[in-house]
Amino acid sequence: MMRRRTVLVALAASATLALTACGDGTLEAGKNLDPDKLTIYSAQHENLTQAWAKKFQEDTGVKVQIRYGSDSSMGAQIVQEGAKSPADVFLTENSPAMTTVQNAGQLATVDAATLGQVGAAYAPSSKQWVGVAAKQGPAHVVFWLVALVLFYVPSAVVVIYLNRLMPLEGGLYQWAKLGFNELTGFLVAWNLWLFAILNTSEIGLQVTQYLVYIMGAGVEGLAVNPWFIALVSTVILGALVVVTVLGLGVGKWVHKAGGVLMLATFAALLVLPWLNVRVGTLAAYHPLATAMPVVSIMSLNLLGKMGFGAFGGFEYVAIHAGECRNPVRSIAWSVVIAAPIIAVMFILGTSSVLALVPIDQIDLIAPIPQVLRIGFQPLGAAAIAAPLAILAMLCIRIAQASVMFTGNTRLPMVAGWDGLLPQWFTRVHPRFKTPVNSILFVGAATLALSIVGLIGVGKQEAFQLLWNGSAIFYALTYLVMFAIPIAGRAPLRVKACALSGLLMTLLFIALSIVPIVQVESRLLFALKLSALIVVANGIGAATFIARRPAR
Repeated sequence: MMRRRTVLVALAASATLALTACGDGTLEAGKNLDPDKLTIYSAQHENLTQAWAKKFQEDTGVKVQIRYGSDSSMGAQIVQEGAKSPADVFLTENSPAMTTVQNAGQLATVDAATLGQVGAAYAPSSKQWVGVAAKQGPAHVVFWLVALVLFYVPSAVVVIYLNRLMPLEGGLYQWAKLGFNELTGFLVAWNLWLFAILNTSEIGLQVTQYLVYIMGAGVEGLAVNPWFIALVSTVILGALVVVTVLGLGVGKWVHKAGGVLMLATFAALLVLPWLNVRVGTLAAYHPLATAMPVVSIMSLNLLGKMGFGAFGGFEYVAIHAGECRNPVRSIAWSVVIAAPIIAVMFILGTSSVLALVPIDQIDLIAPIPQVLRIGFQPLGAAAIAAPLAILAMLCIRIAQASVMFTGNTRLPMVAGWDGLLPQWFTRVHPRFKTPVNSILFVGAATLALSIVGLIGVGKQEAFQLLWNGSAIFYALTYLVMFAIPIAGRAPLRVKACALSGLLMTLLFIALSIVPIVQVESRLLFALKLSALIVVANGIGAATFIARRPAR
């Protein structure tokens, strides 16, 4: 007779024990198992499992043995072993792994006494698995609301004030130049340019990671190969150079397509948890549940990234202020309308991610493709939509890179017009009237940085270096923006908002040198990042000083 087994699904990473079966012995895969002991196949953290094991051992005296592995490998092993599998209990927090075992007919019905120990919300109608752990509520809702109040609203107040004071097309660059001096204005533009280059240089890392979720685990080895990543970066950046040289006549269609695909993908992201609840692979979904976050270096790091990293960019609305009939009123109303919408989108989007992916397993390079892959997998025939949705995400990312790359290539040309860079950068294509030399230079610089970022580090670490570096360049421009009303004669409420935004930005910069992924050396990571910021801005200042007499 087939030996069917119980699946215990951990709904979160920490909680009070409700039901489990595990022990204090640990066995590596491949070693012999004692058939007289209860056998647990666990994809949970070993420390957490051992804590449960100790309590279970004290209460029952039952001898058990544990085999550890990842969710997918443990689920696949049970299916492969079939009726001969020694597993009595499968402990997982990943619904696709559980679904794989369930679809193979490897689960037993959980008895009524066991089901009675947990709430109805933590067991499906099939009664073939049960939740054993749950948090009181996710802390991300609190983080998003705090970031909204301490950063987004203050940045909006400051932008509205500066735009009313200096309603000039050019936005932050003009504000810095007039609020302080020409060197400050130039360094603001310089850091914005470096931010855009580094942000675009991540494209090879992201595209290769997307391919894993589109084509499956069979390409994982290729996707982490630095030579392959460099090749993909070269091809994509070469294509962006061609599209940018051809001009907006071609580029605008890439940008519009990216916007449409983004809305469709976000809608799918919001719906997936509810679909998983309906098919029974997710016991419950409460997207607005809340819990007070634990204050730590990591939580402050995440708060800074959720504030500046997610809510930054508001100053861009003022770049085209000269093209608006009433820029002050238009920008003010955009804040009133956009703030609640943006908050809800981020909260619901994060809830979807955390509902389907354990927090310690989130792919920092491609979290949305990961969620789409996991979320669609249990949906039967609808699972074919996963690679299509991820392919759409890939197109979105390339479209975003195209938008940023196109704008970024104009900055050297403008600097050439102002005499801050050689006139070579001002040459335009005779047919397409685009700054061809500036485009080629930016393309080469972006490719060089994307390749340098791969040297001597893993893929996740390379992404963190490039992402953190680009974000710090951007954050430095915000320090200047918030400093203008603080140093000037702004109203008290504007100064208070500017101070809040300034402190949140400083928090982001200070903690950005702390990597949120495992790296070879935290000290080396911090030194690389710090050296990049200091040297790059030193070059910028030297360029301004050297070229200024020629103006």
